[in-house]
Amino acid sequence: MKPPIKERKKVDKIKKRFVRYREGAELYSMSERKFMDLAKDAKATYKINQVVLVNCDILEEYLESFRIE
Repeated sequence: MKPPIKERKKVDKIKKRFVRYREGAELYSMSERKFMDLAKDAKATYKINQVVLVNCDILEEYLESFRIE
């Protein structure tokens, strides 16, 4: 029998370094098209055969340049 939800341990999500467009859009709460454009502008994309991966470390550094003080 499983313990009640309150007693279950929360599992921390592992931060991924590379994500696909759809996963990244969900992660950063934006449309897939906007995420794709930002990733390309940040030069954070890697194409391997038919798969495009986005380096989240490079993207986050790029996003910091838009910070409002």
